[in-house]
Amino acid sequence: MAGKIHENLNISKAIFREIDADDPNAESTVIESLCMNCGENGITRIFLTKIPYYKDIMLMSFECEHCNYQNNEIQSAGKIEEKGIKIKLSINSKSDINRQVVKSDYTSICIPHLDFEIPSQSQKGEITTVEGIINRAIVGLQHDQDCRKQIDTKAAEQIEQFINKLHDLMNVDEPFIILLEDISGNTTVQNPKAPQKDEECEVHLFRRTMQQNHILGIYSENEDTILQSINEDEYTLEEIEGEIITFKTNCPECNAVCETNMKMTKIPYFKEVVIMATVCEICGHKTNEVKSGSGIEPEGIKIQITVNAKEDFSRDLLKSETCHMNIPELDLEIGPATLGGRFTTVEGIIISIKDQLASSTTLIGDTADSNIVKKMNNFITQLDKILHENKKITLILDDPAGNSYVQSLSDIGCDDKLKITKYTRTFEQNEELGLNDMKVENY
Repeated sequence: MAGKIHENLNISKAIFREIDADDPNAESTVIESLCMNCGENGITRIFLTKIPYYKDIMLMSFECEHCNYQNNEIQSAGKIEEKGIKIKLSINSKSDINRQVVKSDYTSICIPHLDFEIPSQSQKGEITTVEGIINRAIVGLQHDQDCRKQIDTKAAEQIEQFINKLHDLMNVDEPFIILLEDISGNTTVQNPKAPQKDEECEVHLFRRTMQQNHILGIYSENEDTILQSINEDEYTLEEIEGEIITFKTNCPECNAVCETNMKMTKIPYFKEVVIMATVCEICGHKTNEVKSGSGIEPEGIKIQITVNAKEDFSRDLLKSETCHMNIPELDLEIGPATLGGRFTTVEGIIISIKDQLASSTTLIGDTADSNIVKKMNNFITQLDKILHENKKITLILDDPAGNSYVQSLSDIGCDDKLKITKYTRTFEQNEELGLNDMKVENY
């Protein structure tokens, strides 16, 4: 960013506490910053806000009244995601070219149709559109074209031809694909059909390599410190089970030191799981998470449950952090990262879906779309009818890791409303779980 923020300002703590992301009337914070263009002091405005269906972000806008230089930047206001993200978007019409895109500093963009790539960390994070990404590439290629025509006519002609091809893409003369890859996991593309599935957009999560973790400033020494704090007393499995273990960690919101409580417990007729809860006394942030205590199963599992009576809502349900959920009657699909790992009931998971969608409908400023808000409110109303009127639905959990579970109401096997199917994972699913590169021979 052109305006360098003074080092003595602790933005991550002091400013964030002054700005309420849920308050539409919240004001931006203004500070003096050094303009890297002319060296004079300019003004940087910082605003913490929430992108609908996404997360909290920090918007920064710099303006210098001495040279009129302006610059805008976006940064994630939350933690780095546990996995990186790959997005494959098919552009078939002008409406697709107008989709909003949130990308971080670590997002690489590729258009295979033209063999064109924008490398990671070559551009700052921003809120833009697919058209904006292409237009920015055109502006960059046009820079110094006049001088290039005088020095190297052939290179200038080739660049001009390529610029024309980019203009053709913006006209969508023919369908094309754009690929976005972000090792920080903080990139997203607008779904105009939300909360229904976006047929034109494919999203895959992947485990970062050690080198990619180092690019993000994540080193194994930090993990070893946490593990050491857990293992100092040399707990055995029998001692851990049923006991609550407390260890220090960093808050994912304000990065302050807080405590995480961890407990290993056994789900009847299933397996052991680890339940973790974190509460930050500084900012009040709370998180709950459930992880499998016995690793990845040899096969994936698909659970289908028909819900149309009161007893169905009270079934215990474990959704792991790798589980996809689907309600065909509502044309609703939920990825594994949306709700994370949860141990709850069928009613509890539906309430969590409703709460997640309700909190995502806070459309701010010029981004407000009355049609989307109306559509989302109608969808939330349908979820209310399911909860209060016992409207029949089918809840499907698809977990490639095989670590999800729904309680059966029968003493032996599955009851007539519950169907469990095990399947062999695909190469892509193994890749997402990090199994293809795992070497276990001769250990």
